[in-house]
Amino acid sequence: MSDLKTFPQGGVHPSDQKLSAHKQIMVLKLPPVVKIPLSQHLGAPAMAVVKKGDKVKVGTLIAQSGGFISANIHASVSGTVSMIGESTDTSGYLKEVVIINVEGDEWEDSIDRSSDLKKEIVKTREEIIETVKNLGLVGLGGATFPTHVKLMVPPGKKAQILIINGVECEPYLTSDHRVMLERADEMLVGIKIIMKALSVEKAVIGIENNKSDAIKHLSDKIKDYPGITVQPLKVMYPQGGEKQLIKAITGREVPNKGGLPIDVGVVVQNVGTAFSVYEAVQKNKPLLERIVTITGKSVKNPGNYLIRIGTSIADLIEAAGGLPEDTGKIISGGPMMGKALTGIDVPVVKGTSGILIMTKKDAKRELQGSCIRCGKCISVCPLGLEPYLLYQLSNRRKFDRLESEDVMNCCECGSCQYTCPSSLPLLDYMRLGKLEVGKLIRARKNN
Repeated sequence: MSDLKTFPQGGVHPSDQKLSAHKQIMVLKLPPVVKIPLSQHLGAPAMAVVKKGDKVKVGTLIAQSGGFISANIHASVSGTVSMIGESTDTSGYLKEVVIINVEGDEWEDSIDRSSDLKKEIVKTREEIIETVKNLGLVGLGGATFPTHVKLMVPPGKKAQILIINGVECEPYLTSDHRVMLERADEMLVGIKIIMKALSVEKAVIGIENNKSDAIKHLSDKIKDYPGITVQPLKVMYPQGGEKQLIKAITGREVPNKGGLPIDVGVVVQNVGTAFSVYEAVQKNKPLLERIVTITGKSVKNPGNYLIRIGTSIADLIEAAGGLPEDTGKIISGGPMMGKALTGIDVPVVKGTSGILIMTKKDAKRELQGSCIRCGKCISVCPLGLEPYLLYQLSNRRKFDRLESEDVMNCCECGSCQYTCPSSLPLLDYMRLGKLEVGKLIRARKNN
């Protein structure tokens, strides 16, 4: 693999820790109850269309999208709606949820549950987008942007190339890796469907070369799927970021200030999203379950599980052997960009890619020192920002200046904090600063 590409600016090399990379996908048993949040996508929360006492099947629409950037939500189990109320989600905030008591496993008749591969794409471009919208698909790489919106290229723009993100550069996480190995054909048909929706002839799957088995497997498979190629990439975090991946594969640079991939003729979708597109368009299956990695150095049985949306994270931890005695922190996502949970009685949502259980030793933060002006945070920033300056401005609540220094361009990859020899909480203050600057921007728009 001599032709390895990567992005040219910044980046770090955290230890992979892919403890579950060779663990095949297992189906998690049905829980007795699910809590399905109505806000598990970027944009406006969905609005409940069921009420207490209603009977639902797997795939029944329970909440309608609340705006253009929003997504429908479907029942992931069959049973009775016991309550529509509030519950804490993975962000730690109270969110409106539909609580369903599980009674059997009865699916809507419209869903094709057969395992037969359906390669022929009969739906038109418009029908594909409408199906993806109706069945509640969102990006499964973390951002949870409604998929149908990404497929609707704005007037005056043209998609030239589809990039499929198979990088999974976060340490520990392996759910995308397993999709590429175990759901390859379905994923590739999903890619062809997305290509049809975007009217593009070329798609590239970007995979880092620490997943050589996935590179080989898909390189063999794509012979039956014209227009799709595989691009091996050097291992470099955060190569899974859209801007970094586009630069690595195409050499094109998305404008920093307000720029989008479509500005350079590119659309990026995650491998898990491509698989869900296949299931939606070819099988009429809503996004009601996803593959989640449960992992950690002390986890008895780290693995990758197919889980119904709304299942408690506590049930997932139990399936992996229970909570280790030396648990110091439980993170939704990976160690670089993930966020610590306040408890485990929170539901798996569409954006839950993994649950990482960190030991007390690994979770303990080093004592914070003083900046030694080494410049490491600047050298590793993939967007060319000055993390220490942004940290100081956020710390001193100088949010107007913070905005002018482009804090909103920060992708929150955590490379700066990872490399800081003084253990400064750079990412924490970056997130705080972005939150406050976002409030300022919204206030200006409303005045």
